[in-house]
Amino acid sequence: MVSNRNIAVFILSHGRSDNVITYRTLRTHGYTGKIFIIVDDEDQTLSDYKKRYKDEVIVFSKKDYENTFDVMDNFEGNKVIVYARNACYDIARKLGLDYFFEYEDDYQQFRYRHADGNILRSNPANKLDSLLDAMITCLDETNATTIAFAQGGEMMGGVQSLYYRQYARKAMNTFIFKVNKDPADDILFTGRMNDDVNTYLTQGKIGKLFFQISPINLIQVQTQSSSGGNTEAYKTFGTYVKSFYSVMAEPSCCKIAYMGTVHRRLHHKIDWNSAVPMILDEKHRKPRFDPGEAQCLTLT
Repeated sequence: MVSNRNIAVFILSHGRSDNVITYRTLRTHGYTGKIFIIVDDEDQTLSDYKKRYKDEVIVFSKKDYENTFDVMDNFEGNKVIVYARNACYDIARKLGLDYFFEYEDDYQQFRYRHADGNILRSNPANKLDSLLDAMITCLDETNATTIAFAQGGEMMGGVQSLYYRQYARKAMNTFIFKVNKDPADDILFTGRMNDDVNTYLTQGKIGKLFFQISPINLIQVQTQSSSGGNTEAYKTFGTYVKSFYSVMAEPSCCKIAYMGTVHRRLHHKIDWNSAVPMILDEKHRKPRFDPGEAQCLTLT
């Protein structure tokens, strides 16, 4: 169980000391383990974080991570989440953790999804300790790099949505990682924006397994509806620029396209047949060739 494991949930936050929604959601959904709020030393509300959350606040410096990963542009400023993402492994090693869950600060609910005929229904996931424990077991048994819960938008289409496929070769928001002894084995996120997409594409193409599973659904605050976090960068550069980072990362399988039916907007679109190595069913495995059993042919 979670209480017997050496794990913690990291909540990456900036400028929202009075509104770390994920912290409350984790507790109300039954998580009893350790939580640490990861805040950078340039945050103007840092003192308020410490006042509210005391020893549960961990401070890192973005300057320590400059030039350690590719931000993929020459813009000024560093008010984006990717720095915190790349600090998490080091923080986890300093804490002596075996695993860490990497969450953002605006999660409102965790919900189970199940099909009721042609209707996709949901119920609150109120036993998070057991659920996160199962995620660790799944990570180990599949040898995956990370596993994430599905997002609300993935359920559009009801039973014919991602729920029908059960999983996708991507991961966003609710990452779980195993702590590596060697920092060279860490997964580095790249890009000022769309860092999660950039990373699962560049790492996925070399065989790293990133999974998003559909039975568990994450509900979060609508992007750009609250201040802090990545909101400033999104408003400054817009959706097109955000999505184009992933095109720069993997132009062979990612492009810009319109998404939606009524209120259409530009977004990245991935050709998955060109993005990652395929995982084939075991029934397609061919028997290994045994030279000792080979028969010689005599030509006449």
